[in-house]
This record gives sequence, structure tokens and C-alpha cells, in this order.
Amino acid sequence: MATRTARRERPREQPATPPAAPRNGALSELHIRGLGAIDDVTLDLGPGLTVVTGETGAGKTMVVTGLTLLFGGRADPGRVRAGGRAGVEGRLVLPPDSPVWARAADAGAEPDEDGSLILARTVSAEGRSRAHLGGRSVPVGVVAELAEDLLAVHGQTDQLRLTRPAEQRRALDRYAGPAHLALLEEHRAAYATWRELADDLDRRRSQARELAQTADVLRHGLEEIAAVAPEPGEDEALDTQAKRLGDADALRAVADEARLALVGDVAGDLGGDSGFPQDATSALATAERALGGSDDPTLVLLAQDLRDAVAVVSDVGVQLAGYVADLDADPARLAEVLDRRAAITALVRKYADPGAGLAGVLAWAADAQERLAELDVSDEALEALEAQRDAARAHLAELSARVSRGRRAAAEGFAAQVGTELAGLAMKTAQVSFRIDSDPDRPGPEGVDEVALLLSPHPGAPARPVHKGASGGELSRVMLAIEVVFAGADPVPVMVFDEVDAGVGGQAAGEIGRRLARLARAHQVVVVTHLAQVAAFADTHLVVDKAPDSGAGVTATDIRAVQGEDRVRELARMLSGLADSDTGQAHARELLAVAAERGR
Repeated sequence: MATRTARRERPREQPATPPAAPRNGALSELHIRGLGAIDDVTLDLGPGLTVVTGETGAGKTMVVTGLTLLFGGRADPGRVRAGGRAGVEGRLVLPPDSPVWARAADAGAEPDEDGSLILARTVSAEGRSRAHLGGRSVPVGVVAELAEDLLAVHGQTDQLRLTRPAEQRRALDRYAGPAHLALLEEHRAAYATWRELADDLDRRRSQARELAQTADVLRHGLEEIAAVAPEPGEDEALDTQAKRLGDADALRAVADEARLALVGDVAGDLGGDSGFPQDATSALATAERALGGSDDPTLVLLAQDLRDAVAVVSDVGVQLAGYVADLDADPARLAEVLDRRAAITALVRKYADPGAGLAGVLAWAADAQERLAELDVSDEALEALEAQRDAARAHLAELSARVSRGRRAAAEGFAAQVGTELAGLAMKTAQVSFRIDSDPDRPGPEGVDEVALLLSPHPGAPARPVHKGASGGELSRVMLAIEVVFAGADPVPVMVFDEVDAGVGGQAAGEIGRRLARLARAHQVVVVTHLAQVAAFADTHLVVDKAPDSGAGVTATDIRAVQGEDRVRELARMLSGLADSDTGQAHARELLAVAAERGR
């Protein structure tokens, strides 16, 4: 198969005031190979607004697909060329305080030589996928987790998602801010606590007989263990005692023999003439005295060593004497130890897992105590549990009310900001509002509210759910306005908009471009668009060309950056379909001038 490598034309002129790098970082380079019609391309992505344009079917969406794949998105083997392997690699430039560094370090990733972070993802035609982060192979889930702090993709799928009431509620919660989200998290925890208590109470009441029988079995086991009252480690201590008591006579003989050899019959236990050879202590003392009378320095030092040896041997002799004195050969004591060990062994066989020993018995007892507390179906226990449930329900109701107040307060500001954006998108008379219906008697983990986003397209029109009250073009603009309102507060460094301007044209198209350019002041924004009015606002303009390779009989995609007259020709093509049209080029230059003026 022939290889067609995309080229990137270097700009012949630079903008007068290049956009500043986003404070949260940026993707400086993107390398795609073997993905859809893209054979092998490397894109240098600058800060600010990057637009991707090209003929329908040329493969513009593959750029977004590559970005999504790189940041942990689902791998679609259908995008991989037959028998081949698709790969995407990106170079991230991040500030030192970015939270991404800590997560990457936990995964074993390291920065590249220039301080950037390299991400890579490969997918085979069979569907096997691998991810690499900072030179280390990592699960795809790790990259997907990092993507939460790196990338936000806004597309037509998101527009459809935002027509759902549950998503509209989440959107409103996001807009309400971090304090509201923290309150909502507290509400979820309180809901879980209340449900757990309520379910436990219902279970105890409905299964009182079965639970009481189980509790009797546990109590009987605890009583058996309490009657023996074993101590941690007692089984091992008893084994040691039993062995010592059973071998007391043999151990005494061994210790006595060693003591006599070291210090002699100092106690006179064996009579005046024991028959034992000279003891070690006397022999060492004789040798020390012999050396100590010498004037030779070496022999004097050796005499000192012998004195130290005498002290050590004497100390060991004392310890052996104590050991012999402590030995107990009492048969009655041995019987007690054996009986105690048998009682503990019986508990181990009955209550411990194989190999767990006495520790297993004690663990069973601790677990049984906890289970008994859960199985208590006495009137007193049920009344106490009911009181806990009611207190948890009251706390939940108080949190639910605060969550509802937060949503109602946020709804007014949210609707006002979306309305302001719509006015700039040729929907000046449209009004957006939220309907919040609360039912305190039916709490859920997200609160007691049902949220609906309503749209009144013009004065006098009833406010209806947005997906019912808007035409296709109006819905696109409403959803784009919502995305713009959210995106301005989103901390992620890279934002991707995939043809969110579908169904929009005229003056509204220019306003979309202006808003995206405004977002690009604080973020790196990548936009796939078919509108020249949007593309005119770009800081970097990438064109996707798709041309047949007659030599290999395949189609390849070429992606190039355009500036100057090449960019004018591309905008003219987007406007009129004719890149060389004088009228189209004049219009393109006018668009660039207007965008330069309005984008300041």
C-alpha cells in the first residue's frame, strides 16, 4: 500500500499578536497514523483557536476521533485499516502545578526531556488496545481518568445528551459551582445512610423469626468461646509449656552437664570429688594468671581477653543454674496444660478456618459480635434503629431543601447567561428558563427535584421543553450557548468542538466564531467546522484534503496548515465552492478583516 504522509505548510506570515499559551496547559503536537483515511500525519497545534476544515467526507472527524482515542475514548476497530494498526500520540505541555502530574507519577509516568508529557494509544484491527503514558504502559482507564483534567469534547452527541432532564439537572448543578457540588455530594452520602438504615429496619421486621434463630446460633458460639476465654497467642504458649514439662528431666540433665563443664560443682551437689575434669572457668582463670604476670604488652592484652572470657562463662553458668531451678516436672501441672490445650483445640476445630488456629477463633467471635448487633430484633433494638432512621431522614430533608434552594438560585443566573448568548446567535427574542418541580416525599440521591430546561422562541410563545420547543437550527444554537456558558468556567486546557455549528448560518455563524475565539483566550480550542464565518476567527487553520492515490488504488488524507493566500482560497471554497473565484476570495478577505476586528 502506498504511503501518503500529511504535510504541514509553515506559515508565511505570523499574526501581529499571537495568542498566549493557556494557563492550564496545551497539546503541542498530535501524531495520527493508520486511522480511517489518515495514513500518517503530524499536527503542530498552537495555542488559541485551531479550526479544521475540508470537503465533506475528507476525514475531518478523524482528528476528533484521534483526540478522543488518545484520551481514553472507546477504541473502534472499524476505524483501523484492514490488517493494520492505528496509533495516536500526543505531547502535552503542562504547568508544574497541574494535578495531572501527580496522577501521572502514581502511574509511573515520567516527563520527556523537554518537560512535556507524552501520551500514546494503539488499536489493532482485531480491537486490541494499548495505552502508554510518559513512557510507561498503563491501563486505558488511567488515561481516561486523566482526561477529566485535560480534555473536554463538545459535539452533536452532547447536544442530544443535554435534551434529557437528568442531564439538564447535572448541567444546572455544575453551573451552581463547587460549593453546591460539595453540598450535593453530602446529600448523596446522607441519602445512602438513610436508605441503609431504612432497609435494615425493614429487613429486621420482615425476617424477625429467621434473624432470631441465627442470633441464637451466634450467641451459643460466643458462650462456648467465653467459657474457655482464650487469650491471643495462648495456643503457641501452651505448646511450648507442654513440651518443656514433658521433657523436664532430660532438659535438666543437659543443662546441669553444661553448667558443670563451665563453672564446676560450685554448689557441692555432686560431693567433694565429682569426677568431672577441670571446669572452663578455672582453666581460663589459670591461663589468665599465667599471662598477667608477664611484662610483654601482647601477653598482657591477651590476659585481659581471658578475664573477659571468664566473666562471659560465669554469666552463662548463672543463667543455666536459673534455668534448672525454674524447670517444673510436676505431672499435675502438665495435665492442666494438656487439658487447656485440648479445650482450645476443640474451639479451633469448630470455629476457625483451616490453618487459622486460635486467631481464627477470635476473629469469628469478633465477627459474631458485630453480626449480633445487626440481628437484634428486640423491641428496644427496633425502636433505637427507627429513631436513627428518622433522624437520618430529617437530616436528608434539610440537605434536600438546601440543594433545591441552590438550584433555584443558580437557575436564574444560568438562564440569563444562556439568553445573552442566544441574543448574539440571532435568537434575540428567545427566552430560556428552568422549571424545577420538587417532591419532598420522594427523595433520591440527587435530591427531590425534577429539572426541565424550557425555551420560548419568541414573545407570546409558550415555554416548552427545549427539545420540543426548538427547531433543529434553534436547538443547535441553544445547546451551543449552554456549552459556551459552561466552557468558560471549565478548567480543562484543551476543548474540542465537533461541528456544533450544524444547522447555523448567516450572522449567527459569525457570532459562533467570535465566541469560540473568546474561549480560546483561556483554553486551547480545536473546532471542526464547515462554516467560513467560524474558520475566519482561527489562529491556526488546518485543511483536510482527500485525494485518490492512483498508484496504489487507495485514498489517503493530507492535513496541512494554511495561511496567507492559501487560507483565502480555502475560505473562498467554503463560501462558494470555488477556491479561485474572485468574488469568493474578496468575501473571504472581508471575513478575515471582520474577524480580526471583532476578535480583539
